[in-house]
Amino acid sequence: MISYIAPIQALHFMTQTKNLEVWLRGPLPEVPALLQPVAHALLQAREEVENFMQDFPDELLWERPAGVASVGYHLQHLTGILERLFAYARGEQLTEHQLAYLYAEGKPVGEDKQSETLVQKFSEQVDKAMEQLRQTDERTLTESRQVGRAQVDSTVMGLLFHAAEHSMRHVGQLLVTARVLREREMMNGNMVD
Repeated sequence: MISYIAPIQALHFMTQTKNLEVWLRGPLPEVPALLQPVAHALLQAREEVENFMQDFPDELLWERPAGVASVGYHLQHLTGILERLFAYARGEQLTEHQLAYLYAEGKPVGEDKQSETLVQKFSEQVDKAMEQLRQTDERTLTESRQVGRAQVDSTVMGLLFHAAEHSMRHVGQLLVTARVLREREMMNGNMVD
């Protein structure tokens, strides 16, 4: 006898699992065990940014309420910091392109659909980071790496965990700034939530 309850239960489980934060959904395939927290944090950051930035108006992207960093800055910085910290974790120094991107963070890019484009670039950078995590040998995690022009000592693990932590910090700041801007626009009657 075929049961119709099992597919319904499976659908409920999938829906329930999707509503959980990434770290509660279980191990990610092919990501080394010691790097699971990094992967979980980066995927959580991407989900939160993608969900919250849906339909975010481009005209608010570069606004700085109370002098805080703009939503556009945070989106650019999230992409840039992942690229830079993961490059250091590979034992590389920054390229001219990476340095130019760093110096341009916080400056409008002048494209149509800027919010959508910046969210997409961050998502693509998370994909690259995930691939690097999958390729990282856990035996290299304590290897020394040099950071920046001052060649400050760190480790592969330190850089990867800092990338995750730093990303989540900026996601939090982005979400608060975006919320303040949306609320302000709603109070002014310029936007419907």
